[in-house]
Amino acid sequence: MILFDTSVWIDYLNKKPTSKVEILTNFFAMRARVFITPTIIQEVLQGISDQKRFDATSRLLLAQQLLTRNSVEAALDAANLYRSLRKNGVTIRKPNDCLIASYALNFNVEICHNDSDFDLIAQNSALKITP
Repeated sequence: MILFDTSVWIDYLNKKPTSKVEILTNFFAMRARVFITPTIIQEVLQGISDQKRFDATSRLLLAQQLLTRNSVEAALDAANLYRSLRKNGVTIRKPNDCLIASYALNFNVEICHNDSDFDLIAQNSALKITP
């Protein structure tokens, strides 16, 4: 069970040939469940200026397995994760990565990413990442 981060989705949509895009492509080919969060949906869609591409991408993203949880609980978990990392001397550049990581931790799924923040989170928490 894998949660694909925004960084992988953007590479996928831009047809960038990376090993992580290949994993996502293989999931689609196998008709395996692809997990996504509301934060990832927002991050991917906010960068699309063309309405037709926005609509097509929205349909693609919303067809995936959405991980949902109480937004306040998710925010508290993300804040606590960020704080615990800071106490260990680790600064995460994008706090949304802590929010996405909190979903992965809560649902016990791996994160497939192209973002060094997740490597730092995984080194200092129970977060599992796809090699």
